[in-house]
Amino acid sequence: MRRAVKIILALLLVTALSGCARVSQKQDSWSTIKQRKTVVIGMDDSFVPMGFRQKNGKLAGYDIDLARAVFKRYGIKVDFQTIDWSMKETELKNQTIDLIWNGYTVNHERAKKVAFSDTYLQNHQVLVSDKKAHIDSVNDMKGKTLGVQTSSSGLTSLDAQPQLLKDKIAKKTPVLYDNFNEAFLDLQAGRIQGLLIDSVYAKYYLAHLKNGDRYRVTATPFQPEDFAVGMRKSDKTLQKKINQAFAALYRDGTMRRISEKWFGEDDTVKP
Repeated sequence: MRRAVKIILALLLVTALSGCARVSQKQDSWSTIKQRKTVVIGMDDSFVPMGFRQKNGKLAGYDIDLARAVFKRYGIKVDFQTIDWSMKETELKNQTIDLIWNGYTVNHERAKKVAFSDTYLQNHQVLVSDKKAHIDSVNDMKGKTLGVQTSSSGLTSLDAQPQLLKDKIAKKTPVLYDNFNEAFLDLQAGRIQGLLIDSVYAKYYLAHLKNGDRYRVTATPFQPEDFAVGMRKSDKTLQKKINQAFAALYRDGTMRRISEKWFGEDDTVKP
């Protein structure tokens, strides 16, 4: 009898704790972040120049600098966690991370799952190809093989408006890559003839590639994309604090200096 009572009490305790966990997911996490003085940011550490690992293993990039500048204003340390980019919203929901911040594009599908900060940068989808392939527009990709990153905004654009590019390529299906580095290796080897990629990445990568001048960057008809920070919808205070910091960093010129450091020009968007 006592054993049965203990089992029932244990089950009630588990139920109560799981209920508390569900409630906590709906709470604003700003007070917790302030108390531990650390915010955890999920990122793909191969997205040059937004957030990537240098040869010495250290993290660098536009988003790395900007995130540190934002939370420095509040005396909070930034802990960058490398995640599977295709699982980013799940990681956020499960509270493994506090923010998604790594060239994260605002779109309607993501807006159903997360809240966004103000836009801080605009990006475009471009087509990178070997100059020998003579690809001057998306129409020249007819019957050719296209590469794109898995779970990227480029793939989202490709699927949302297939008539612009997807319907033209071989088998109407792109080759998917876990990261752009793998895609560029296949582009160099001729296994794909075009790579749909973020302009911020293409611009930086080709400028630092030894034989970067062998490639052509072609505009696409896809709409420009807004980069913002993703967070849980319950994090109203965290959202407000990030937006306030963006405004202050824009006014004092910090955002301009970070942009010029990584892009050679001021590409920031006024908050």
